[in-house]
Amino acid sequence: MPRIAPATHGLPTRRQALATGAAALAAAAWGLPRLARAQGDGKPLRVILPLSAGSGADGAIRAISTSLAKALGQPIVIENLPGAGGITGTTQIVRAPKDGSVIGVVSNNHVVNPSVYKNIPFDSLTDITPITIIGATPFVLVAHPSVPAKTVQELVALAKSKPGVLNYGSSGNGTILHLGAAMFVDQAQLDIKHIPYRGMGPLMNDILGGQVQLGVVAVAPAAAHIKSGALRALGVTTASRVPLLPGVPTIAEQGLPGYELDGWIAPVAPAGLPKAELARLYNGFKAAMEMPEARDALLAQGYEIKLTPPEPAAAFFRTEAARMAQVVKNAHVKID
Repeated sequence: MPRIAPATHGLPTRRQALATGAAALAAAAWGLPRLARAQGDGKPLRVILPLSAGSGADGAIRAISTSLAKALGQPIVIENLPGAGGITGTTQIVRAPKDGSVIGVVSNNHVVNPSVYKNIPFDSLTDITPITIIGATPFVLVAHPSVPAKTVQELVALAKSKPGVLNYGSSGNGTILHLGAAMFVDQAQLDIKHIPYRGMGPLMNDILGGQVQLGVVAVAPAAAHIKSGALRALGVTTASRVPLLPGVPTIAEQGLPGYELDGWIAPVAPAGLPKAELARLYNGFKAAMEMPEARDALLAQGYEIKLTPPEPAAAFFRTEAARMAQVVKNAHVKID
């Protein structure tokens, strides 16, 4: 199978899209509007999560909601609307009033879904207004200790010597954990079977039990199992090593340059949001993330904080959509 190019269709790379944030911060547009609502103080901000309660994004937003309420000067009302890989809740986000009274928080699946679902009632790029990227949580490629490989290089050699014998699990077809493993298999040109599960919990249980041999999982819940020896960490998926697993090298530095993936979360509003409201909301998130309680809460959940202004956030969405479309194509993922 062809390898996945680190950048696609002339779009900025994910690193470039986020790096331009410093320049955007200097723009006066993001510094002028006050944080109080134009409609009057105290009106609640409705935050739709197209994800189930207890998910990573849900935990992150709830952890910073008190700080965000202080920064914006209004109550925060969080509503979980899961279903169809996030499509159910996102449909409500894009149809919400364009006045800053309703926003949503999406994750990687927002830019993956157009490539795996045949029919989506909105455009993932043009029907939303990205407010910011708050941050991202790293993933790690793990193996059950029975797998005789301790590094990515050893795993690649093992898999090539036994094509079709090894297997990897995921949290479900088309999920970011599936695509993270599929991207590894594709770039290393391996033949490894995919076993989809219904969520991260069942996947983790069966990797720990040895029913499945490999998987890409979130670092935070896996770290304790790695330290105890119940799981073996082969490589982290991010561009640089992560504080929770400082001794684990990246996949990229082990022979797959350009491999990079993490689980990001991003507040968005409907398309057509007035510029003043966009600036107000972004500045609210910025002020909230400058509060120690919000930052500490996210860091405790394993997030790397990467607060990104609206324009580079929008560029990042475009880059990720193109990149994930190529991953999905190479992995032959399709959901009716």
